[in-house]
Amino acid sequence: MDRLLQLEVFSKTAELGSLSKAAEALRMSNAAASRYLSALEERLAVRLIERNTRRLWLTEAGQELLERCGPVLNELAEAEDIVSDRALSPQGTLRVTSSLSFAVIYLAPMLPAFRARYPKLNLQITTANRYPDFIEAGIDVAIRTREHEPDSNIVVRRIGQMRRVLAAAPSYLASCSKPEQPADLARHNMLVYNLANDPYSLRLRKGNGAQTVRITPTLDSNDGQVIRGAALAGLGILIQPLYIVQSDIAAGRLVPVLMEWELPLLTMNIAYQNRAGLPAKIRVFSDFLVSYIREHSEPGIWIDTTK
Repeated sequence: MDRLLQLEVFSKTAELGSLSKAAEALRMSNAAASRYLSALEERLAVRLIERNTRRLWLTEAGQELLERCGPVLNELAEAEDIVSDRALSPQGTLRVTSSLSFAVIYLAPMLPAFRARYPKLNLQITTANRYPDFIEAGIDVAIRTREHEPDSNIVVRRIGQMRRVLAAAPSYLASCSKPEQPADLARHNMLVYNLANDPYSLRLRKGNGAQTVRITPTLDSNDGQVIRGAALAGLGILIQPLYIVQSDIAAGRLVPVLMEWELPLLTMNIAYQNRAGLPAKIRVFSDFLVSYIREHSEPGIWIDTTK
């Protein structure tokens, strides 16, 4: 029989001066409350409460037990209240990891509005393009382009799919000419993100037609901002998600090429550990992020986002 519940029945009976009132307060039958109290007295081999038809009172042993267990039960109740309050009003620290580009373009601008809504919740953002272990790295949420997780204990929530683009600086295209066909890319300086799936083989589609072009990179890097910086400096043609270079294209700093040809879409996900009860801080962050992306992205960047 639950030892904690035995103590709760005893303490509530002493507090209210009635076993039936204690049973009502604890939402159990009078018979169940009586069984719990009897079990406690039997386990301790001592009478804790004396009672007759008109009233009940604590024995000396009962008074001593109440003095000792009362503070413990109160602290437990306070702990439960704190946890419950955190579920309704998330607080503490949320540890998030994403690529540097995603953190700069989406997470950092989102933070003022997020903190205004959840002022007790602090964020720790670690930028990484590799996928660190959740437990070893102490991560709560990871923003990833990995569509499926090899660990069945990781839950994946899809943000949406985004377009990728080929683009170069006007200075580069002026000196090397604009590619007209996918095969032309083989003779251009290519700036490649080397953590992409099969980064040196470009699969492009146009209507019902498709072409695959093998490229030798002039520069490859594990960070999109390095590739973007090199493209802006006129080094060559980059291959990047549209969200990373949209502002550069709009400002004329980069010019898209082969726009009639489509690269495979990139899927962006939110990943977190599978738990019996999803912590409120993860739930509110995920919901807020998806809404923010849907409301603040330029048209054409995302094919769809989660509703």
